[in-house]
Parts: sequence; C-alpha cells; structure tokens
Amino acid sequence: MAGASPLHEDEQRLPRPLLALLFAVTFMTAVGNLGLVSVMPAIGRALAIPDALIAMTFSLSALAWALTSPLWARRSDRQGRKPMLLLGLGGFCISMGGCGLVVLAGLHALAPPLAIFAVFMLVRSSYGLFGSAAATAAQALVADRSGGAARVQAMSAMAGALSLGTIAGPAIAPFFIIAPLGLAGPPLIFALAGLVLIGGVLALLPRDRPLATAAVAAGTSLWRDPVVRPLLVQGMVIASAQAINIYTLGFAIIDHGGHGLATAQWWIGVTMSLGAASGLAAQLGLVALARPSPRAMLHGGAAIVLAGNIVAGLPAGLPTLVAGFAIASFGYGLARPGFSAAASLAVGPERQGAVAGAVSAIAGASIAVPPVIAILLYQRWWTAPFVLAAAGAAWVVLAGWRRR
Repeated sequence: MAGASPLHEDEQRLPRPLLALLFAVTFMTAVGNLGLVSVMPAIGRALAIPDALIAMTFSLSALAWALTSPLWARRSDRQGRKPMLLLGLGGFCISMGGCGLVVLAGLHALAPPLAIFAVFMLVRSSYGLFGSAAATAAQALVADRSGGAARVQAMSAMAGALSLGTIAGPAIAPFFIIAPLGLAGPPLIFALAGLVLIGGVLALLPRDRPLATAAVAAGTSLWRDPVVRPLLVQGMVIASAQAINIYTLGFAIIDHGGHGLATAQWWIGVTMSLGAASGLAAQLGLVALARPSPRAMLHGGAAIVLAGNIVAGLPAGLPTLVAGFAIASFGYGLARPGFSAAASLAVGPERQGAVAGAVSAIAGASIAVPPVIAILLYQRWWTAPFVLAAAGAAWVVLAGWRRR
C-alpha cells in the first residue's frame, strides 16, 4: 500500500530528550487520571452519589475527548505540536484543580449532593475538551520524528509511560488524602504537578513547524481507508474492553472483595498498580526483547485479554479479581500500542496527525459509553462486565485469525 512503512525501513529514531519529555507528559496525565479514578468510588460513596452517576461523570468527559481529538489533531498539523501540548496540559490542570475544589465543597456540605455532582461533571469535562490536545500532539510528535521498528518501540515506550502512570496514580493517591483536604487532596496535588510540567514543556520543547495545508487536507478519510479502518475498529473494541475493566474494578472489589470501604480502597490501588505493572512488562519488556509486529501485538494481546477476563469472572472473590485484572492488563499492554503502531505505519507522514487524532478519539469514545453500560449491567449481574470485555477480545482474536 502506498504510504505504508515496513518495519525494516525508515529507522529514524526519536531524540532521547524529546522522548523523555513526551514520556513525562504521558506519565503525569496518567498519574492524575488513574489516581482520580481510583478514589472516585470512595468519593461517590462519601458524597452519597449513585455509582452510575459517578461513571457518567467520566463518560461525559470522555465523550468530549472523543469529539475534540480530531479537531486538535488538525490544529496541531496547522499550528504545530507544542501549542497543542500546552493546551492539553492546561486543560489537565484546570480540570484537576476544579475537581478538587468541588469535592472539598461537597465534603463540607456547602451544596446538595446533586448540585456538587453537576458542577463536578462540568469541571471534569474541561479535561475532555482540552486534554485530548496533548495526547494527539504527543503521538503525532512520535510519528513525525521516528519510523519503522523505531516507531513501534517509541509508541510502546509511550504506552509504557501510560502504564507507569497508572501504577503510580492509584498507588500514591491514597497518600494525598490528608487533612484538611481529605479526598480533595489527590486532584489538587495533581493539578500542581501539571503546572510544573507546563513549565518544562515551555522551557525544553522547541516549537515545530506546521505541515503544509495540502498535506493536512490529505488526512481526512482514515475511516474510509480499507487498510486503516479495520485496525481502528479493532482498537476501539480493545479500548472499550479495557475501559470496562478499569471503571468497574473498584465497585467489584468494594462489593465482592470481603472488606470494608477503607481496606477495599487499598486493594483497589494495589490491583490497579499490579495491572499497570503487568502492562508495563508487556510494553517495555516483551516488546523490547521479542520485537513483535504491531498486528501480532494486537491479536496476541487480545487473546491474553480474553483469558484474563475469564479468570476475573470466576466466583472466588478478591484473588481471581486481582489475578484476572493483571493477566488482562498484560494483554492490553500489547494490544493498545499494537493497533496504534499498525495504523501509524499504514499511512504516510502527511496523515500522522489524522492517525493520532483517531487513536486519541478512540481512547475517549471507549470511556464514554461502554463503562456506563457495564455498570448498569453489573448492578443486575456482577460478572457482566467481564463477559462483555471477554466477548470483545474474542471478536478481535477472530478478526486476526480471519485475516491470515
């Protein structure tokens, strides 16, 4: 196919200082987001907000993320990647800081729970509106500055930053629940960390040159491309399965782990951290050593996700929940960078911004609806989320088998 880049060609490598900076951006936003996710079940129960409404808070932000990602991708092509990185980090800081203040108001009963929820949802949505600009710009920068197998390695490293952030976020968030801030402490501290990172981007990242207008216009038809479209659809299914697992895990541990709320919160952090460590082992360990092709990462990872969700759905309580989540996370650690690298290598340089926007939009869309459906089903049948995730993974495995 025209524009495709085989793994052995174009081995331009991303400069190490730039990779380190993009790694830090991805890491910090993951720390904040997953740290907030890990404490949200406790926040919801403390503020007497129903579980489904807590899930909807993240879903609205994710929907905004999905809708705005292509917009920021086009603007990054026209205006450069650096301004979009700064815009996204600004959205992160505003969202985290605002969420912290709203939670603080709720804990001090300054407004009714539903009013607190409504304001929280609006503030959280600011990250969906603007935070996607940083994710799209970061992936586009990786694609701009690397090629072939080096691009697969760099994208796996970025996915590793995401996994490392999801280890650190849930692990450190409970330590930020300190007086007098209480549960508002984690998002407020994450907002301050984001401000430091903005300073780093301003000081260290040179401004890049925008792409030509004609080249930008060429990246508008990815979903009609017969090669790229199947990869994006499979990526959407895998991303949705992971979102279902992550956003229902806390409720499953609280309700079926056999512990009180405080102990369950500790287990939520431990389990999320173990899952992220498992994904990190796949991204920075297996990929670096075995150098699998992107499609092998996608379909092999989906098979592992299937196995993990089968284990998690077994009626043994906390042990199988933890083990199943760790196994599935290893699979996601292969499948997510696998599909994004495969899509990136399937197009030429003029469409990398469009690919980055599509991948980022998928990340948001996967959170917007699937977790809400899963939680509604979970309230009737607690294994439903694992069945849904397993079914999606099985479909991706079958799609890979049919292509052979």
